[in-house]
Parts: sequence; C-alpha cells; structure tokens
Amino acid sequence: DEEGVKKAHAKTTWSVPTAQEALLEKVQVDPWGQRGLVCVRCNRKGSISKLYFCILFAFSVEYQNNLNKSRFFYCFFPTAVPYGGKKKSWCWASYLEQEKAIAAPNKLFKEYQSFPQCKNGFRVGMRLEGIDPEHPSMYCVLSISEVSGHRIRLHFDKYSECYDFWVNANSPDIHPIGWCEKTGHKLQPPKGIKSEAFSWCSYLKMNKIQAAPKALFDSQNTMVTPLGFRIGMKLEAVDKKNPSFICVATVTDLVESRFLVHFDDWDESYDYWCDATSPYIHPVGWCQENGKTLTTPPGFPDTTSFSWEKYLEETGSLPAPARAFKAVSVIFYSLMSSHTHTHTHTPCWSNLFIYHSLSVPLYSFLSLTLSFYLSSLQKPPHSFQVNMKLEAVDKRNPMLVRVASVVATDDHRIKIHFDGWTDEYDYWVDADSPDIHPAGWCAKTGHPLQPPISPQDMYESSDGGCPTMGCKGVGHIKGARYSGHHSAVGCPYSEINMNKDSILPDRLSGEMPGSGVGRPRREPNPDPHTHDQEVGRPCKVRKVKLEEPPHDEEMESEVSSTVESKELTLQQALHQSVFMPFSTPSPSMPQCWDQHSKLLPSVAGITASKVATWSVEEVTEFIQGLPGCREQVRTFREEQIDGEAFLLLTQTDLVKILSIKLGPALKIYNSILMFKTAENSACNEL
Repeated sequence: DEEGVKKAHAKTTWSVPTAQEALLEKVQVDPWGQRGLVCVRCNRKGSISKLYFCILFAFSVEYQNNLNKSRFFYCFFPTAVPYGGKKKSWCWASYLEQEKAIAAPNKLFKEYQSFPQCKNGFRVGMRLEGIDPEHPSMYCVLSISEVSGHRIRLHFDKYSECYDFWVNANSPDIHPIGWCEKTGHKLQPPKGIKSEAFSWCSYLKMNKIQAAPKALFDSQNTMVTPLGFRIGMKLEAVDKKNPSFICVATVTDLVESRFLVHFDDWDESYDYWCDATSPYIHPVGWCQENGKTLTTPPGFPDTTSFSWEKYLEETGSLPAPARAFKAVSVIFYSLMSSHTHTHTHTPCWSNLFIYHSLSVPLYSFLSLTLSFYLSSLQKPPHSFQVNMKLEAVDKRNPMLVRVASVVATDDHRIKIHFDGWTDEYDYWVDADSPDIHPAGWCAKTGHPLQPPISPQDMYESSDGGCPTMGCKGVGHIKGARYSGHHSAVGCPYSEINMNKDSILPDRLSGEMPGSGVGRPRREPNPDPHTHDQEVGRPCKVRKVKLEEPPHDEEMESEVSSTVESKELTLQQALHQSVFMPFSTPSPSMPQCWDQHSKLLPSVAGITASKVATWSVEEVTEFIQGLPGCREQVRTFREEQIDGEAFLLLTQTDLVKILSIKLGPALKIYNSILMFKTAENSACNEL
C-alpha cells in the first residue's frame, strides 16, 4: 500500500524535465517530429525541404480536428444575447452545423486577438493615459465610460461623448497614469486645463476619481526598441487610408516594439503605429527598385527628380537600415540534423542544431546572397480561408460585435462579411487587427454577440422604428453620445450615411470646417483597388442632423433599452430628454404667436421644419440674436447642438443641464415652442 501511495504521489508531483527529456518526449508523442518540422507560432507542419514555408499551408486533417474540438468547446458557452435586442436561442455549434461551415481555428489569431488569459478588471470611472486614434501621436487623459466583456469605451475628459472610442482591455495603446511622464511623452490634459498646470495627483483628488491600477495593463513595464529603428529615420510607407500611395515617411515615436510612421509634411491623422514586420513599410529606395511611384512631400520643388540622397542631406536624417525591415518579432526554432541531405534525423542528438525558420534556405544558400534574401522576405501571409467564421467588431457601430465570415483574402488582409447582411457592409481589415476574434470570444469574455439576422429580423426591424432593413435602432451615426436612433438620419447603416467617414468636426479644431491640425490633406485616392472604402469615422468635418422626434410607439421601446446612470453627463441627459416620454415638451401648451413674436422678432416666420435643417453654426447665430443670450452661444457651440437637437430641448434641459440662467432659458425655450406652433399652424392651413 505504501508503495502504491508513493507511486501515485510521484505521478501527481510537478517536476521540470531536462532539455533532452523534453525533446525526446516531444519526438515520441508527436510523430511529425520524425517526418518534418512544426512551426511554434502557427503549429503548422511541413517537410524539411519546405521548412521556411511551414506557415503557408495547413492540412485538412488538422482543420477537421479543430472543427470537432470547436463544436465541443462552443456547446458549453452561454447563449449569445444581442446588444439591446431580445434573447434568442443561438449557439456557434448549431450554427456551424447548420451552415456546414468551419470556425477559423484559434491558432490563426494573434495572442491579443484570441481568448484573454485573465478577466477584464477595468471599471467605469477609472482614469488612464492613451493614444487618440484620430491623432496617433497624441497621448490624452482618458476615462472609462463603459465596460463590456473584454472591451472598454474610453472618453476624452471634458470633451463631448461623440468622440468616445472602443478598445480591447489588452490594447497596447493604453497606459497607467504617469506613463507619459516616465517615458518622456507629452500628455494632453483635459479640455480647459493648461499642460503646465495639470497634475495627476491634484486632478484625481479634486475630482474624487480613481486611477486604473497598473496591474490591469498588458505591457506597462516593457520598453523594447525595434531592432534598427530610431526616431528621425526615413523610410517609404503605404498610406493606409489611400493604399495606392507610397510616401516619404519618418519614424516619429518608439514605444516597446512599435513605432509611429508619419508622412512628411502631411496631416498627422494619416499617422499609424506598426512594428518591424508590417507589410506597409519599406526601406529607402524600395519604390525605385520595384518600379513603384514614390509620393514626395507636398510642396517639393520637383517631384520627378526626387533623390533620396539629396533629401536625406537636406533634412539631416538617416535612412532606416534595410536589415530592420521584415524582422521577425517571434523567433521560430527548429531542430535540424547536420546530415540534412538525407532528409532524416540521425539517432545521435549531438548532430542537431537550432535553426531560425527565416534563415537562408539550406538548399539555396549557394545561389542566394544574404542581402538579396533579406530584401525579398515578406511578412508571412495569414492562413485565413474564404468561408471561415469568426467574430468581428462592426466598424459602423463599434459597440457591437457580430458573427462574420471571411469572403475574400489577400496576403495580409481579409474581407469581412456580417452574416445575414447585404454585401454593401463588407469591409477589409488587416489579419492582425485587434477587432477580429475567434468564434466564442464574446461568450468567453462576457460581451454581447450579435447573431446573424434572418429574414424575420429584417421584417421586424422595418416594422416601426429605424427604417433601415436589419437595424434594431442600436447605436448612432454621431457615436456614443446617443445609444440609439429611430430614423435613417441617425442610422449608421442607412443609405444616406453609407459613404460618410464622419459627421463630426475634428476634436481639436472646433467648429471650423476643414481646419484640421494645420497641415494639407491628401486628395481622394483614384486607385480602383480602393473601392472598399474605410468604414470607420475619422474626425473630419461633416455635418449631419439628428433624427426626428420619436413617435409614442417608438418611445416605449426606447425607454426599455435606455441605460440608467446615477451621474448623467450633459450628452446623456440630453439623450434622455429626447427619448424619455415624461421629459418630452407638451405640444398642447397654449401659445400666443402674435404676442410672443413681437417680443422675439427673430422667431417670426420660422417653422420647426426649417429649424430642423440648421447646422450647429446656424443655431449659435440664432441664439446670439436673442436679447440677452449672447453668453449662451459658447455653450451651444461646445455641445454641438444642431437644429434637431435644439428642437428637442426642454426648459429643464436648459436650466439644470446646460446651466443657463432662468431668464435666457425662458427666451430660448419660448422660441422653440413658437417654432413648433408655427409649424402646426402651417399644417392646419394646408
């Protein structure tokens, strides 16, 4: 009995095997160890003769095994519940079987795209520092305004909620407070606070708010500089917003293993972060060697005679070394026999050596030079295949994650199609984008998943509420400021908003259209390959009205989906007044048009339908024209209240939320009522 106990204990005791034991165990367990190599990164197998192409292909047996595992795994996930929709009986296992499809294997996803190792510990109200996605060179004071599964919605302190954006909890773009000071980066303070006067300690104490703990951040302590890249070095880079352009660019920032690419003399909104493996960057002279056109900086005297040698001398800069490009961020090791010509392993382990998978192929080293081989290397293509299923963020409505399919691929991108939707909503995304995840990711992390829409869903969505087929009224074209909509004007999927990049002015440029941040903008891309337009909403200058006031039937559904909050911000409170029936102004209040129009001459002859078409600037001009209301112009401009939003304001909104004094508030509110009365009178006359 004692011997049995000892043996059982020995079997359950953790021990660290030696390197030789581990290798022997791997060879014994994995028969592929005798037949070929295994890529540590993607787990793909291949013969020795194709060792450096192991990442390019897969075996059908593996996919089938993965499919069986996936179906077993997904059966235990909770039922997906759509965001703001009714609970439906839907699960990945049944859907895959019904469609006779396969889910994209987990091994095709990067670590940050796959299932997280720990729970999201961020909470609403926490403060942190992070990159502005529309100004990638800027680090800003951010607060967490919403948490959903492994995703968080970030808010620029003291700015409108229209500019809120979503990131994953493990995003490399967010950092704990104090990170900028520690690393020498400039931190943009909240609106209205000067940089030199901002202090995290006093800001947290004064506002009684909490900083996000450092332990919640994925990589707050690492400072790894990409091999060979330094700030100020020049390179040639693809403009992601206009992929036909390859432009003169500069490395302007370095953080961990990533660097910021900036296009010389162009607006910083075109900047983007990447690492050394990015397929969008090339060494100086790459365009000339490959017969491509290099886009020179704007204002360059002679674009046809551009010379890198002269340009580098004029700017006093250095080119990024060729060896720094296409470097491998993850080292793949393989066991190779010194007797490789036999294609077999010798029994003696002493003849084996460690081999880098992107070294010059053993059978080609006599005919290839190292420099030629390195320059020809490309980032290994992804292995996603058409018809594979996954979960993807809806770029038109970033609060949502939908069931999606891969409908097309190229070397480094995949085209996403949302199941049940029409093709016009498809879009291209990089295969390493943080917005795509394996099937089951939402259920695993606790994020609502939008299942495929059916013909019945199409009918239900068009029967009242938003008229766009398939839309349930969730989200808004103006971003997170409004949680829902009920008309095509505010719908992110409507035809009138289909080709709109943004309806918001730049967060940093106020109301002036086209002011940008002081640099020229690129002309629209003429390349036919760019017909798949970007579907995000960059902060350009575009003006669109809010949706029409809801009908009584729509109000009931909106109330059920409105999220209650103890501390309502200005935008949330305004949204509540729009969609809550008890705060809607009563249209039956008796008005004396002639009497009031004499007191407010600027109101005479204007109907509500005309006011509804006003832009933010036109609303502020009207407010400025009201007696004693000039001080309120700034409030309306800062909150970007356009014509339709103006008509939806109540007296309570004006006094308690906009903090307008009672006298001016009464004048403004009476103007709104008179606009509506004039509209009713005009309708009665007809």
